[in-house]
Amino acid sequence: MMLRVENVSVTAGGKMILSDVNLSVADGEVVAVLGPSGSGKSTLLRAIAGLAEVVAGDILWDGKSVLRMPTHERDFGMMFQRYALFPHLDVAGNVGFGLKMRKTADLDSQIDEALDWVGLAGFGARKIDGLSGGERQRVALARTLAPRPRLVMLDEPLGALDRNLRQHLLIEIRQILRGVTALVVTHDREEAAALSDRLALMRDGTVIQTGTIESILANPVDDWVTTFLG
Repeated sequence: MMLRVENVSVTAGGKMILSDVNLSVADGEVVAVLGPSGSGKSTLLRAIAGLAEVVAGDILWDGKSVLRMPTHERDFGMMFQRYALFPHLDVAGNVGFGLKMRKTADLDSQIDEALDWVGLAGFGARKIDGLSGGERQRVALARTLAPRPRLVMLDEPLGALDRNLRQHLLIEIRQILRGVTALVVTHDREEAAALSDRLALMRDGTVIQTGTIESILANPVDDWVTTFLG
């Protein structure tokens, strides 16, 4: 296993947000973190990225703890729920932001390559304000993928899009993630099934069951699981 989350707990404002979370992601595996709103999905990604303080437990990559490692040194890429694009930068400036922070050589060719991955070749000079919702989503994905992080984390990558566009982009994102080690947060069962190799089902701040939808439904831990996935 490449990533292991072991008994991780996170608090905020005196409230327990994550409680004793355990999760593993193998090399090249895409795991969807699925659960209702408020179940702790986004907080889990933030904890793995180093953006939320872990008060108990450990997060390991290849058996080595990353808890004391600064966010930028973890080499994990994260696409935020609302994309967090910079409106004052053009598409190339947004995609190349992380590459510049790393002082990457051959910057322009890596930006072009990342845009090509997401079907936006030639979009480098475009302004963010002039893009459609789907194009902005692809720019955010290209920015996440451009530095070739060892782990990709996507927080509700299709949540801000209308249903027709979401269906169209599901297949494309799955193709882009092929062979990539990734965590995808979603509250949508169909999206989770289409994007992932395996699910991690969250409720009340913890992972209650993992597996494919078929295996979970065949042996649910409780009635809530059956209802939620049904």
